[in-house]
Amino acid sequence: MLIMLAEWLSQYVPAFRVFEYLTFRAVCALLTALTISLWLGPKTIERLQMLHFGQVIRKDGPESHLKKQGTPTMGGILINSTIMLTILLWARLDNIYVWYTLVTVLGYGLIGFADDYLKVVRHDPQGLRAKYKYFWQSAIALGLGCCIYGFAQSPAETTLVVPFFKEFMPDIGFLIIPLAYFVITGSSNAVNLTDGLDGLAILITITVAAGLGIIAWATSNYNFAQYLYIPHVPLASELVIACVAIIGAGLGFLWFNTYPAEMFMGDVGSLSLGATLGIIAVLIREEFLLFIMGFIFVAETLSVILQVGSFRLRGTRIFRMAPIHHHFEKGGWPEPRVIIRFWIITIILVLLGLVTLKLR
Repeated sequence: MLIMLAEWLSQYVPAFRVFEYLTFRAVCALLTALTISLWLGPKTIERLQMLHFGQVIRKDGPESHLKKQGTPTMGGILINSTIMLTILLWARLDNIYVWYTLVTVLGYGLIGFADDYLKVVRHDPQGLRAKYKYFWQSAIALGLGCCIYGFAQSPAETTLVVPFFKEFMPDIGFLIIPLAYFVITGSSNAVNLTDGLDGLAILITITVAAGLGIIAWATSNYNFAQYLYIPHVPLASELVIACVAIIGAGLGFLWFNTYPAEMFMGDVGSLSLGATLGIIAVLIREEFLLFIMGFIFVAETLSVILQVGSFRLRGTRIFRMAPIHHHFEKGGWPEPRVIIRFWIITIILVLLGLVTLKLR
């Protein structure tokens, strides 16, 4: 939005041409998202308290979590609103990738809002029924996959990139649709499962978004794409704005979500953030790198699958409690220790993911 105004004003004041530079807009987007999030954070907490939107804590969870009962939740509304507003202000709105991202943030945010609303306001412990939740998640993901395939402008946009293999980059064509479905819905639910400790999910999301933002910039740059042997997707440039918007909004939210949390994001935030990371990874053609960078999300999901499967098949549990962050809590790790160690692991994984771009 602002770049359109700046392009018009640049006819009269050449200084406005600075808005054409991606790096300038990225820095401005980061500061905008951070400022909005920090400014509206206290107001959001106060509003959630007035509405009695308090977190419901599992009685079978760690005893240390019982004190969190009633902490304002659904703070993801602040995150999503900040991300969308920042993107609308600083990204080029004639870029279709921007709209894919906005639809993802809004669509999955609405699903999470419905789930939170039923749990918090209607006091329904199950929230939105799984069949309805997965139906709408699937509908949005498949719709996005169809759009990505239908509006692809070059084979690069449907190329499968496999880490460590320089020559093996097949054009998967319409198979981008099921791939997008699994990546977007899988990432959405993985972040949702990870959101169980103060600051854990948002810290990891910020770190992964930073890694994806670097890759998006390289992917959109012809010289770097050629040097790294990755598909050159010019439209991916505006995804840098989306990534820094996530970082800025996430850092602002973390100010209030750090241990002990004053506010939780709820499903409205976790489902939306996970799906947004997924759509960005699909658009920059780095689904495998999302798996590497966000392996903590993967581990959290696998721990739940293994725990449920083991209990149903053998009647025994593999972990003290799932998701796996609760396993470590039950083992005596203080909550801040789990959070920081998982974050350190993510930083290492993001760096390893970036290194794989050259090790091809």
